[in-house]
Amino acid sequence: MKRWSLRTAIAGALVAAPRAALACPVCFGQSDSPLASAMNMGILLMLGVVAAILSAFGAFFIYLNRRARLIESGALDAGASRPSVSDYSGNDPQEGTAQC
Repeated sequence: MKRWSLRTAIAGALVAAPRAALACPVCFGQSDSPLASAMNMGILLMLGVVAAILSAFGAFFIYLNRRARLIESGALDAGASRPSVSDYSGNDPQEGTAQC
């Protein structure tokens, strides 16, 4: 029962508090204040970051789609750049030496 009354008291205090104490200069109508311009720049920066991440994500899927089409058409051999284990006969003259 105490929790219910404590929550009710907190909610009542928040509702009864003057809204002017919680408002920023933009809400008061001072749209030319430094705080308002800083807030606008922060919003634009956050939108730019989200747009850049979504663009990179979309570009990655376009890249994967194009690469899959090239592999399907045979223009790009998927395994040509990777040597398989059977490509090595074991008669390598440099066998056992470090190759950097």
